[in-house]
Amino acid sequence: QVQLVESGGGSVQAGGSLRLSCAASGRFLSINIMGWYRQAPGKQRELVAGINRAGSTNYADSVKGRFTISRDNAKNTVILQMNNLKPEDTAAYYCKADGVLERSWLATRDLWGQGTQVTVSS
Repeated sequence: QVQLVESGGGSVQAGGSLRLSCAASGRFLSINIMGWYRQAPGKQRELVAGINRAGSTNYADSVKGRFTISRDNAKNTVILQMNNLKPEDTAAYYCKADGVLERSWLATRDLWGQGTQVTVSS
């Protein structure tokens, strides 16, 4: 069974940095897009950043220039480096894998990680 295991997160003061890591474990052939979403209390879950297998990235406007997403296809990991954090970045952050192909004859599916909390104090 394919799982996404997240690490990183925690509490930091405004202006600080954190690094989130997400590793896909289990047996699968490929993952199309890996990304990070976040959800603050009372708000909808939103895309933070995504990266495809070729390395093309996209970011939410609110994090451009501060966050960097990277991916290691050989290790099936995705990293979110978050710099110059702001209190409004406080949220639960979720890793997502889009287009997970487990067997060639199966349809792809999407997976979510369990989430990790990021808290930024002013």
